[in-house]
Amino acid sequence: MQSKPSALRDFTVDRRVWLFSVVAIGIGVCATALAVLLLRCIALSTNLFYYYRFSSAPVSPAGSPLGHWMVVVPVVGGLFVGLMARFGSDKIRGHGIPEAIEAILLHRAKVDPKIAVLKPISAAIAIGSGGPFGAEGPIIMTGGAVGSLIAQWMHVTDAERTTLLVAGAAAGMSATFATPVAAILLAVELLLFEWRPRSLVPVAIASATAGILRVYWLGAGPLFQMPGISDTHRVTFAVGALLLGALLGLVSAAMSRMMYAFEDLFEHLHVHWMWWPALGGIGIGVGGLFSPRGLGVGYDNIAELLQGHATIGLIVGILIAKSLMWAFSLGSGTSGGVLAPLLMIGGAVGAMVGYLTHAPVEIQAFWALIGMGSMLAGSLGVPLTAILFSLEVTHCLPALLPLTMACVASYLVTALLMPRSILTEKLSRRGYHLTREYGVDPLELVIVKELMFPLSTSGAQETLPAFYVYADETARGAAELMATEGLETLTVVDRSTQQVCGTISLNNLLRGRTRSVERENERLRLFNYVTEQGGHN
Repeated sequence: MQSKPSALRDFTVDRRVWLFSVVAIGIGVCATALAVLLLRCIALSTNLFYYYRFSSAPVSPAGSPLGHWMVVVPVVGGLFVGLMARFGSDKIRGHGIPEAIEAILLHRAKVDPKIAVLKPISAAIAIGSGGPFGAEGPIIMTGGAVGSLIAQWMHVTDAERTTLLVAGAAAGMSATFATPVAAILLAVELLLFEWRPRSLVPVAIASATAGILRVYWLGAGPLFQMPGISDTHRVTFAVGALLLGALLGLVSAAMSRMMYAFEDLFEHLHVHWMWWPALGGIGIGVGGLFSPRGLGVGYDNIAELLQGHATIGLIVGILIAKSLMWAFSLGSGTSGGVLAPLLMIGGAVGAMVGYLTHAPVEIQAFWALIGMGSMLAGSLGVPLTAILFSLEVTHCLPALLPLTMACVASYLVTALLMPRSILTEKLSRRGYHLTREYGVDPLELVIVKELMFPLSTSGAQETLPAFYVYADETARGAAELMATEGLETLTVVDRSTQQVCGTISLNNLLRGRTRSVERENERLRLFNYVTEQGGHN
């Protein structure tokens, strides 16, 4: 059987992308419906736990009449979550996003159907009972589970199943925050591990579908209103944003280490992990006595920070009580997201800067926005997502340039200080290394003709063998053919004459990788180098 070398193209995409784009619309609808349902369930759970009434109206635990009995509520919620994890599925424990990454990389994008049911229920109980978590992580995981389940009914490859899983995850985030573009970027920076039309198009369609439906079911954006801000192009704002971004990079690293330090603490307890969420609930309850507004998701707190009206009491409560409650309880292995708490803590740091500098209301709101975006960029390692996310949830376009500088500064600091982000650290602790860097395969930059062993003129008249590559193909194509067919050497054919012109082996391909290593490590002062070469001539 003769091989069929692929045509030379910029992108690897085929007509199946149309099928997956249509399926992505359905996934977007399902993920949006589940996002709305989960938010309603969180509100219902909060009303049942703190007000003893059956209602899905949004409400904060801070106004509960329970008094000191509020300490018990998170413990009860944690007990429910622990039981569900023990006798249902332990995959419901944690943030949600690391579990989605694990499913993509280690389980062929296959998600257990139980996750699609148990994850949102456990998150609703954990958050509704006062857990200081966000709903976005569980929603992303639930949307991804729906995409995976739909893909499991189809005749698809692992890569295609991954695309549909990520499409559901992106749609869930888009529906929650009204951030369709940021959701697409998050998918690229954190979940897809590629940038190709075959995956980007369906994910974008699912996210856009969710963004459209959200307007009808949850209302239009922006999610958080901000006062009018102008003159943000001044140098003082740029310098301040750089400094604040660098500070938030340090805070991001500290928050990650604190959360995993608490996780290590629970790992050393001589108690079955089923009871850990209940123990974490004790920390939530005690923290709630000192700072009741630290309980629950706390979108109202973020809104107040971004309006510039946050009191010093709220700012300090978030920085101390909310941070400790969140890190301690999430370290216990309960079910909840990290996005909303991190946004709140970052916003509080920025608001504190505005408060200490006696800034007017709109400038204090501006610094809260800068802090919020920087925290997201540093803690998750997604600077582009952080910039667009911050703009989409506020529609504060004048903050674009300072926000960009702050997010990049935060990202740089955490990249230098932390080997992994708060999301990938969990995978590392399970024994899996994950690189977050994207780059073109070095073998894509070298053509076969540059690496092959040329044949003599007489040899060039030979007939084709079973498997071959063209001389103008990339070395990556040759490597893939060798890998799939178990070959160590391939015949090289001239495309124009259709005659054999050489051979290429595994050793030849390694020389292509060597070029990449030299490009990364060999340092030259080119002006001196050129002068010396001219003198020798």
